[in-house]
Amino acid sequence: QVLLVESGGGLVQAGGSLRLSCAASGRTFDNYAMGWFRQAPGNKREFVSSIRWSDGSTYFADSVKGRFTISRDNAKNTVYLQMNSLKPEDTAVYYCTYAEYYRQSYLREEEYNYWGQGTQVIVSS
Repeated sequence: QVLLVESGGGLVQAGGSLRLSCAASGRTFDNYAMGWFRQAPGNKREFVSSIRWSDGSTYFADSVKGRFTISRDNAKNTVYLQMNSLKPEDTAVYYCTYAEYYRQSYLREEEYNYWGQGTQVIVSS
């Protein structure tokens, strides 16, 4: 079992920045990738970004490219999502995810095995 604990959400004005963190603990020796999804009220959960643990390859949704970056700390089993130039449409609950199997890419919910509880991000206009 893997436990994911997210932090860093909050309220920010449009154009501002936030950094989300997600620490994985427990059975983490089969860490292949970690990522972030988000869900806005009334919407389906959508992919935001992910990072492959072995080589640091990163993936981003088109809606956040150029504004968000993802990074990892292998020693701490922690992934970070740096969100800059935030827009009101970025308002959502952000979920951390963990994949314990190899995949060609890590863009879809079914490619992940564990999920965090979510952290709220609100961007005011």
